[in-house]
Amino acid sequence: MNQAEQLKRMPFEEDDERFVALGYIDTAWADALEDGVEPDAIAHAALFMALADLVAAYGEDSVADLVSGLPDKIRVGEYSLDRELH
Repeated sequence: MNQAEQLKRMPFEEDDERFVALGYIDTAWADALEDGVEPDAIAHAALFMALADLVAAYGEDSVADLVSGLPDKIRVGEYSLDRELH
């Protein structure tokens, strides 16, 4: 599955601003890969920037509450791009 197909499987409608944002992030990610940056380095940097931005906007406690549910979501495949959608 190519990146465009993967983006279309995201849980956002195409007119959702988050879908547009994913397109920008996808392009930047691809550019970094092309420049030789390792995928795990890109992922760690992206997570850091995302969390830092959320903390600045909503505060530590709110973001901590938000991420506390991530392990269960990850385990059930909500962030797996190759999963079957129903």
